[in-house]
Amino acid sequence: MIRYIYANDLDQEPKLRDSMFRDRADQFKARLGWKVAVDAKGYERDEYDDLNPLYVIWQKPCGSHGGSMRLLPTTGRTMVNDHFKDITDGVHIESPLIWECTRFCLARDTAPGTAAALMLAGGEVMNGFGLRHYVGVFDARMVRIYRLIGAQPDVLGTSGSGRDAISVGLWEFTPESQARVAARAGLSPSVSRQWFEAAFGAAVPIAQHYAA
Repeated sequence: MIRYIYANDLDQEPKLRDSMFRDRADQFKARLGWKVAVDAKGYERDEYDDLNPLYVIWQKPCGSHGGSMRLLPTTGRTMVNDHFKDITDGVHIESPLIWECTRFCLARDTAPGTAAALMLAGGEVMNGFGLRHYVGVFDARMVRIYRLIGAQPDVLGTSGSGRDAISVGLWEFTPESQARVAARAGLSPSVSRQWFEAAFGAAVPIAQHYAA
């Protein structure tokens, strides 16, 4: 199932917290060889995890992490603005209608359809919080995954080529893309919506769009 948890509330879910940060270390450090820091607990965390992001997490039946992504409003600090402006020709991306999506992570043993379920949940956040787009940085390996999911971004810029390419993309969530992603995830949109409402209620008040 999908869980929506702000960073400030992660300590209430220690098994989910620990397995998420350790799976991030496994994916980004061990498998992909990124230059990320892993602490003594085996966690991969960075400065943006200290900004109370909203985590969208696929929770396995055993209670541990199966996949996740991290969301932050672009009205505050973001990775794309702090570190990747060279890819966007110096454009500063900031709008209350655009959030940044980063640290898209899948556990080694996660169920098929997890990536699509996360993208479907991202669409729930977009609809529920009144957003128009996500912006995010992604590497070449993700192009195939986004294509399979049916949620390809509009590419704003790319640095490098081949397997070393890094891009900045912009996503929207239309009814057509929702249907494609839901089919790929093997989930009905109604179930996806129930998980969102379990976290936030049937309506998210405007003043509560981001609880910093």
